[in-house]
Amino acid sequence: MLTRACLGLLVGALLTAPSVATAGPALVFEPVNGTVFYSEDPDAQWFPASLTKLMTAYVTFQALKAGEIKPDTQITCSQKATSQAPSKLWLPVGGQITVDTGLKVLIVQSANDVAVMLAEAVGGSTEAFVQRMNDAAAHLGMTRTHFENVNGLPQDGQVTTARDLAKLTRAIIVEFPEYADIFALSSIQVGKKLIRTHNRLLVSFQGADGMKTGFICDSGFNIVASATRDGRRLVAVVLGEPSIATRTDRAANLLENGFKRYFWKSVFGTTIDGLAMQASLSDGPVHLRNTICGPGRAKPVRKRTAARLKSKSKSNSTAAN
Repeated sequence: MLTRACLGLLVGALLTAPSVATAGPALVFEPVNGTVFYSEDPDAQWFPASLTKLMTAYVTFQALKAGEIKPDTQITCSQKATSQAPSKLWLPVGGQITVDTGLKVLIVQSANDVAVMLAEAVGGSTEAFVQRMNDAAAHLGMTRTHFENVNGLPQDGQVTTARDLAKLTRAIIVEFPEYADIFALSSIQVGKKLIRTHNRLLVSFQGADGMKTGFICDSGFNIVASATRDGRRLVAVVLGEPSIATRTDRAANLLENGFKRYFWKSVFGTTIDGLAMQASLSDGPVHLRNTICGPGRAKPVRKRTAARLKSKSKSNSTAAN
């Protein structure tokens, strides 16, 4: 009876995990074994925005491992790179940085021009690199993901899901632990520029150690957030939040609750692959442009976030946060 009662309390807690009425997809999982602690619409297709750069980094890591490039290989800013919308490093045509610096700028600043530079250096062209991205997605079992570009700027057909992003994040963590420090950087110095991360959890959440944020008007504010406490690591995927503040708060709440339930994970007993499909295969991505960037957009919780959101909403092509 006591065991049954405890199980009932656990299930009730899981069903009331923190969320908001208009919350988008979410997933909390342990990256080593894939155990899921919480999920909400994990298979709903979504625009990845700059979470795309997790795959850009993953394919670049593969190229480094294969010896195709080295950390000190120089990558060059092309005309195509300079034509990308912000966020950018703003190098001139012909400007160069190393692969190592490029990866750090890719994650910390979410620079769209640097994503193109890395893609051209690894694949010879962005088109060839995108094919590698889609090949990698297929290999990882990201069955509802498709890439059209290397940085997440708005483009029809560029879609993913919370479950697929969890698979990608797990692959990065398990296959390439030597690059963990890149995702944990709160800032990076490039020449005279001090570039700070868009991931507020890195400075506000105990144990936060990565991974990546993303925003375009159609997707809302997205994040893949990792944290480690007492040797236990959890990752939260949060999609479609109306502001930077709510994105940060929801990810923090989900991670906090995940750590509180850590020792009950065997009772929950499912994995990223084991979750039942929870969306129709015919469902397409939700378009949030009018809600996030239109006249009726939601007002952010914090005043300083409101100013930033107003600035970002002036351009529906931004994929930087």
